Amino acid sequence: MRVAIAGAGLAGLACAKYLTDAGHTPIILERGDVLGGKVAAWKDEDGDWYETGLHIFFGAYPNLLSLFKELGLEDRLQWKEHTMIFNQQQKPGTYSRFDFPNLPAPLNGIVAILRNNDMLSWGEKIRFGIGLIPAILRGQNYVEDMDKYSWSQWMKRQRMPQRVEKEVFVAMSKALNFINPHEISATILLTALNRFLQKKNGSKMAFLDGSPTERLCQPLVDYITARGGEVRLNAPLKEILLNEDHTVSGFLIRGLDGAEDEVLSADAYVSAMPVDPLKLMLPQPWREMEFFQKLEGLEGVPVINLHLWFDRKLTDIDHLLFSRSPLLSVYADMSNTCREYAHSKRSMLELVLAPAQDWIGKSDREIIDATMEELQKLFPDHFGGDNPAKLLKFHVVKTPRSVYKATPGRQAYRPSQTTPIKNFYLTGDYTMQQYLASMEGAVLSGKLTAQAIAHDAPSALDTSSSNSKNEVSVVER
Repeated sequence: MRVAIAGAGLAGLACAKYLTDAGHTPIILERGDVLGGKVAAWKDEDGDWYETGLHIFFGAYPNLLSLFKELGLEDRLQWKEHTMIFNQQQKPGTYSRFDFPNLPAPLNGIVAILRNNDMLSWGEKIRFGIGLIPAILRGQNYVEDMDKYSWSQWMKRQRMPQRVEKEVFVAMSKALNFINPHEISATILLTALNRFLQKKNGSKMAFLDGSPTERLCQPLVDYITARGGEVRLNAPLKEILLNEDHTVSGFLIRGLDGAEDEVLSADAYVSAMPVDPLKLMLPQPWREMEFFQKLEGLEGVPVINLHLWFDRKLTDIDHLLFSRSPLLSVYADMSNTCREYAHSKRSMLELVLAPAQDWIGKSDREIIDATMEELQKLFPDHFGGDNPAKLLKFHVVKTPRSVYKATPGRQAYRPSQTTPIKNFYLTGDYTMQQYLASMEGAVLSGKLTAQAIAHDAPSALDTSSSNSKNEVSVVER
């Protein structure tokens, strides 16, 4: 069965991979000239990579880790020491660590929290632990039900100290969804805590050994095309064409550089686009359906990723760092953490600016100037004195609509991978699955979509087999 997929992000590529495993033929259409979607990366004129985000792989990502194993890419994950490292706001240039011992879960997490005396007092730790008991004992149903509260509201209901939020969960909230605790749904943080605490290495982190485009996305393309699939870059979806019964008759591909538009016909069709462009592409008859109307309740959150190259080493830490800055979320010295970006004498910091709502419209220069002010607080020894560190170059990557903004109540708006349209499916981390809007969520959604298509294959063929006779046709303008 031929399956047309709009979007070559992780969800679309994973969906295509699992479709080929099931014996089907996917054709991926990507509007841009690079693979990866929210994990895309580019090379500049110096041959240096810059990316859409700071991509971290967790031990609690079983579907993503299985994908690496299936592709034979496990050695590309550079696993770091099992710890979480926070900048200390009251002591600039110093760090506080939560080191996880080699013990079963959740004991290793409990010990990591109890042994850290920099950020929380014993009384605060005890009150925080007591507040978590309902989530631990009552399981995922309780976690899902807490979507009606923000994290701040939930902590207040559990009588947790406000300082716990300030010291730990501002940083975690910004890292998970690029927003603050008073905005983010309690379900998001509770889900993450459950995943991290239930598995011994759930919170252990890895960095990819190079750019996601080359080291993960391209191997997926190679796997797909070797089994008869196709991936087309610079092939933007212009319109979803319908039959009289409102099923899909084809994907209209916009012709570029004077080329004619084309119609791609298949047996089944998948949107692997983010939710915001999907809403713009919906055919008018579908907009009247409750299933698609619910998508209006989801909207991508803005995020800015920064890359700054310096003339010297700012840190030798080979790990993700939680900045605890009001402007910045997480960062890493990629010259330490990533094999391909390694440099023995210079640092390349990759940082996430969040929340980015007030910054997305500002100039790159304004953003970099504000970031440098924050870095002076994080690295006071390197930016003071007579010979401060020099910024050699930078890249600013703005994503006006990234993962969906996970405010309270959003779970009710997340759609299933199957739709009321017999031959049309959705995939993407915004669709309903048990993980967050993340790389793991994207891969899992792609797998679920492929399973749904394989399950529905006979009916899909019945409704649209005539569409696949002429695979591609040219449309005169």
